[in-house]
Amino acid sequence: MERLTFKMPELEPGWVWLTGAGPGDPGLLTLHALNGLRQADVIVHDALVDDRTLTLAGPDCEIIYAGKRGGKPSPRQSDISARLVKLARDGKKVLRLKGGDPFIFGRGGEEALALVAAGIPFRVIPGISAGIGGLAHAGIPLTHRETNSAVTLVTGHGASGDLPDGIDWPALATGSPVLVIYMAIKHLGTIRRRLMEGGRFADEPVAVVSRASQPDERVLETTLGMCVEDVAAQKIEPPAIVVIGEVVRLRAGLDWVGALGGRILDADPLGTRRTRDAG
Repeated sequence: MERLTFKMPELEPGWVWLTGAGPGDPGLLTLHALNGLRQADVIVHDALVDDRTLTLAGPDCEIIYAGKRGGKPSPRQSDISARLVKLARDGKKVLRLKGGDPFIFGRGGEEALALVAAGIPFRVIPGISAGIGGLAHAGIPLTHRETNSAVTLVTGHGASGDLPDGIDWPALATGSPVLVIYMAIKHLGTIRRRLMEGGRFADEPVAVVSRASQPDERVLETTLGMCVEDVAAQKIEPPAIVVIGEVVRLRAGLDWVGALGGRILDADPLGTRRTRDAG
């Protein structure tokens, strides 16, 4: 790679690199991910990988789609893992490319364990998770000293397609000031009900970020009490990240993308100066 002062690893035949592609924008790829894209004989990618990212592969690279989308025909996870094993045993340089980070609600752990069981050498290349980098791109920091010192990442979509069993929603409602929920759109009504039954307030700020960091990114700012209705009215569709908590208010001052389009940013979106002056 150009002008690097350190040596990048070589993707060797028979190896699989489990690689995060980041939230969408190809510019948010890591150097290791780009290095893998340029070396791979075959790329097995999921549905959340941007087409522009795939254009960075070598001219002779085979591109295999293995996307899993809720409610649509999708390959079984066991079949995807078996294909990675076969490609590696055939002596291919295999890049398994997954949106976000492969180990955050990306089933990367399952695939890695399948490789271990088959004796296939692998490397993990972390990526920027959409629940962190995608929200930052939208102007929503997940921590801020005046709002929270804890964040909880949750999935709203289990292996069966239903809301996952075993999530203690009342505990999350009372114990986590900021909730980041992946794959939440389908079950947003149930999630809202459980959180409000657990003590969250209807006027709590909520943001829904669809297609984070991509040219057609959409950001809906709403409240917990109105989020289901507003998502339907605005026709917000997956993939989307839902964030609940006071940090959403900071977007009024940190929406740098909106500022490029002329939005006037609020230097004190939490009203902290007014609060301190009043105190």
